Formats: sequence, structure tokens, C-alpha cells
Amino acid sequence: MTPTALVTPTAIAAPSIEYSQLLPMLIVFGAAIIGVLIEAFAPRGVLYRAQFVLSITALVAALGAVIDLAGTTAIVAVGSVAVDGPALFIQGLVLVVSLLSILLIAERTSALDNTTGRTVSGLDAFAAQASSVPGSVAEKVVTKSGVTQTEVFPLAMFAVGGMMLFPASGDLLTMFIALEVLSLPLYVMCGMARRRRLLSQESALKYFLLGAFSSAFFLYGIALLYGFAGTVDLNGIADAIATAEGDRTLALIGVSLLTVGLLFKIGAVPFHAWTPDVYQGAPLPITGFMAAATKIAAFGALLRIFTVALPEMQSDWRPVLWVVAALTMLIGTIIAVTQTDIIRMLAYSSVAHAGFLLTGIVAATDSSVSATLFYLLAYGFSTLGAFAIVSIVRDSTGELTDVEQWAGLGKSSPLVAGAFALFLLALAGVPLTSGFMAKFAVFSAAIEGGATPLVVIGVISSAIAAIFYTRIVMLMFFTEPRKAGDTHSGAATADSRPLTSVVIGVGVVMTVALGILPQMGLDLAEQASTFVR
Repeated sequence: MTPTALVTPTAIAAPSIEYSQLLPMLIVFGAAIIGVLIEAFAPRGVLYRAQFVLSITALVAALGAVIDLAGTTAIVAVGSVAVDGPALFIQGLVLVVSLLSILLIAERTSALDNTTGRTVSGLDAFAAQASSVPGSVAEKVVTKSGVTQTEVFPLAMFAVGGMMLFPASGDLLTMFIALEVLSLPLYVMCGMARRRRLLSQESALKYFLLGAFSSAFFLYGIALLYGFAGTVDLNGIADAIATAEGDRTLALIGVSLLTVGLLFKIGAVPFHAWTPDVYQGAPLPITGFMAAATKIAAFGALLRIFTVALPEMQSDWRPVLWVVAALTMLIGTIIAVTQTDIIRMLAYSSVAHAGFLLTGIVAATDSSVSATLFYLLAYGFSTLGAFAIVSIVRDSTGELTDVEQWAGLGKSSPLVAGAFALFLLALAGVPLTSGFMAKFAVFSAAIEGGATPLVVIGVISSAIAAIFYTRIVMLMFFTEPRKAGDTHSGAATADSRPLTSVVIGVGVVMTVALGILPQMGLDLAEQASTFVR
């Protein structure tokens, strides 16, 4: 009897994870974790400064790491993360917008001391607002603009990390995890004005419930695509679709459900209903952060899915996105015209811009990716700058959200009114602003891709949008301010806030530069338009 040969087990190679190419995300997530520890163990008196310095330092370091990776083309982290031109471009833009958003979040609102009658601001106002002891600072002039809780900083860093991973995900499961990582902190941040505004609680609850539904659609779509392709890898899905010879119904349903989850995130019609309510209820720095950074990250993920995983299904998804883009542009602009609340007006404007961006994706040409990236670059600075200005405009009763209350701002605060007019003109797509060049780029790509009727709808929507943007400019510069009783104490003015002023200044410079000298931005977007496959 011969002895049975012993079978030597084959050694399993350890997965290769290129930490250097994941460094930007590791820095942001590491800072978020450190921020949680600081929040738990640091003395109350140093929380604000420590969290602010940590957040700014981490974002700057992560941005430097992204710049250092420029030109890298690789699929890392066991194939789950793509490091390529579009991913690095989106990550860099998210980091810049987040850096400016952190400045808005860190700006502490002014408060009125009932005992002395004087106004306190900065860290004194922060301490007063955080205190529950009556008699020191009980009545706050500002009801929405500031965020007093320091835990907002690590929450924002977690959201930024998710936004960086979302458009760089190489497979659908990683993309789903990134979606939840960026969404869950935003749900909490929307409700951080709950002690001052019931509307903040309502917005957080609406965003959470509707976001949970959209995530369920997204996850079910992943399951169906896995059932069809046998993999969640984007390149693997593309290969399975390209080689499929039978019925592709399962893939079509999966793509449809996946698209629903993504369209919710960008606020496209008919999945836009949450946008005005959440924007109106959330603290304004959080609103600006969501309006700019979240849309940038979500469109980065849309570009990757439709360009990398679904190029063989263009004939199936293009007609659907064509209709969604047309409805989003028209409904967003038409409803915006009817708004009397300036935040809701900007929210519907954001919906309309989602339609303009979808036009670039529908084009599906070689130039459409770079056009969409440039549009995101222009849109991010203009939108964040507009919300920054809304956060500092007020009268003797507090913040002003009614459009009519902005009458006369051009006389009381001409520089602020001028900057807001510039942002509005950029959002309208007026020549010599970044918005004009951005729309020109995506419309040119759409015409090249045979979507000329969609471009016509976009031009009509832009003309409609110019109506309500021009109305606000006329109110600020050519209308007398409202009077409070017999005095002018009800006139709109702008607070002097150093950090917010930096955000507005950067927004103005970028809006003008990308409108007058856009070539550098266009070249950068063109160089970053190739996906790794």
C-alpha cells in the first residue's frame, strides 16, 4: 500500500494596496478620525481652534497629494479605486471647494448680548451660542447662517472623503460605500441648526428618508447588474455587456435603478423634490457645501459609470438621459422664476444646472468629458460664492431670504451686491463670465454628439433663467430699500466677516478668470479627460 501524498497548500498572495496613490483620501479620512478623537477628549475651550486647524491642514495636504499624482493612470486597492485624470480632477476640485466651505462653516455668527446691548462675534459668539446659561447672550440676531457645533468639522471631513472616493470607484460596491460615507454626514449636518430653526430638523429628515430610498434603488441596481455580468467591476461589466449575445433585460433594469440613485444625488427631475426644502432648511454654509461639492462628486461618478461601464448601451441610456436633461433644464428654470425665497430660487437654479451638465453626458463624445469637467469647475465657484453672500446679507431683524428684501443692497453694500450680481450673471451664462464658457463647452459637445434639439432647449432655459437673475440685480441696484416704520433700519446690509470675504473673493476671481481667460481651465480639463480601463 503506497502512502498518500501530502498536499501542500498554495500560499495566497497578499493583496497589493498602493498607499501612495491613495494618499489624498487617506489624509482626509485620517483627519476625520482624529477630529472625532479631539471632539471626545479635548477640552471644550480648544475644540473650535483645534478642529478648524486640523481640517484646513488636512485639506491643503490632500490637495498637494492630488497635484503630486497628476498624470497617474492606475487601478489600485485590489481594483476598487481608479487613479486617473477625471478622478484626480474631481478630487482636486472637491478639495478646493471643501476648503472654502470649511471657511464658511468656521465663520462664527454675531450675537446680541441682552445685558450689555453690544454685539459679540467670532469665538465669543461661538461660546455664547454654545452656552445654555441664560442671561449672557440669549437672543441671536442670526438664525441660520452659522453652525455652532464643532462636531461639524469631522462630519464634513468624512463627507469630503466620501466625495473623493465616489467618482474614483472602480467597482459598484466601492461606489455604494462611498455614496453612504458622503451622504450620512450630510444628513446630520443639515439638522445642525435644530435649536434655532424647526425647518432644519425637517430638512434633515426629508433628506435622510429620500436619500435612503435612493440608496436602496442604487443597491438593487448593483445586485441586478451583478446577476447579469457576474462582477461588480466597471470594466468587467463593460466586457460582459459587449460580449452578451442574449437578452439584456436584466442589465437594462439594473442600469435604470442605478441611474435613479445617481439622479437623486444630482437633483435631476423627477428626483429633485428634496432639493429646495433641504437647501432652505440646512445651515447656509452646509447648503453651499452640498450645492457645490456634492454635485461635483455625483457627476464624476455618473461620468465614470456611463463612460467606463456602459459605453455599449448608449442606444439604451442616451434617450432616457436626453428626456431627463430636457425636463430638468425647463422645470428648474420655470419654477425658479416663481420663487420669492432667494435660497429656494438658488436651489431650483441648481436643479437647472444639473440639466445643463447632463447635456454634456448625453453628448457621449470625446470632448464631452472635458466639457463636463470644465462646467463643474465653473459651477462650483459661482454657486459657493452665491451662497456665501446670502449668508452675510441681513437687516436689523436677521437674515434676509425674501427676494424683495434685497432691494437697495447696491447702495448700502455695493461691493457685495456687485459680487452677487457677477455670480448670478455667471449662473445665467452671460458672456465674459465662467458660466458662458461652461455652457458653450457642453453645448458644443452636445451638437457634436447629435443632440442639437437638447441644445435648443438649453438655450431657451438659459433665456428664462436670465429673467429671475436680472430681477434680483434690478432690485439690488435700481430699487429703493424697504423702510422699517419711519426709519431705514430695515434696509439690507452685508455683515463684515473675514473668512466669508475670502470665499467670496476667490469665487469672484475664478468666475472672472474662467470667463475672460478660460483656456487654462479648458486645457486642464482636456488633459484630465481620459479614464483608465
